Amino acid sequence: MGSEMKVEVDGATLHVEVDGDSVQGNPALLLWPPGRCTMRVWDHLVSRLAEHFEVVRIDPRGFGRSSPAADPDTQYTFVQYGKDACDVLDHLGIERCHVWSQSWGSRPAMVFCAHHPERVITAALYAANVDKADVPAQREGTKRAAELRRQQGIEPTPVPAGIMDHRDPEAAARATQGLPGFELKPMVPRLTMPVLIGTGDHDPNLVSSRVIAAMAPNAQLVELLRCGHNAILEHPELALETFLRFHDELGT
Repeated sequence: MGSEMKVEVDGATLHVEVDGDSVQGNPALLLWPPGRCTMRVWDHLVSRLAEHFEVVRIDPRGFGRSSPAADPDTQYTFVQYGKDACDVLDHLGIERCHVWSQSWGSRPAMVFCAHHPERVITAALYAANVDKADVPAQREGTKRAAELRRQQGIEPTPVPAGIMDHRDPEAAARATQGLPGFELKPMVPRLTMPVLIGTGDHDPNLVSSRVIAAMAPNAQLVELLRCGHNAILEHPELALETFLRFHDELGT
């Protein structure tokens, strides 16, 4: 059974949930959700992740059950999200953690890892992209991948409940804008930890993911077969298997 808490950070109140047992020596794992999704997007994977990790989930400011600060104009930035994560880790007494992110969440996750590398053991950045997102192409790729999985007899996994339930939908919409004009590409060479880039073979982000994997000092790219833009929901078994194999190979 996990624990829930509220953590005050720079004027915002963040909803945080922790699953797994750190007493057994399990390392911490920080999960970053995809765009406009709450932490509930990881619900179907958390019980299995908690066998190996102390799993930390945060609804970023403005998302889900988290409240933004009073000033709406300066807080929705990737740098702020990274600082918020550091403050939550401090609150929990966690010095270092592994990271797993999906889709839009890989953007703030990259900034967090680049700005605070001393706090990151490894990073798994799924559907990572440093360029402008091509949303129509993402949708088309996801549809093609779903048809291929259907042809292979891979049953769809029910989407966890509450992944789009926000106490303030307007704030959640603004929160995903993440500092327009912020350059993500300079962050990539600063990702010195072991990095897994896991991107669907039908995700247009794969073009940018290949660039990231080539630029990051210690990165590997895995193309997730028959997956579009959001592997943890489309093909969670493959997404999880790839993530755990990455850690097995590193001995973490």
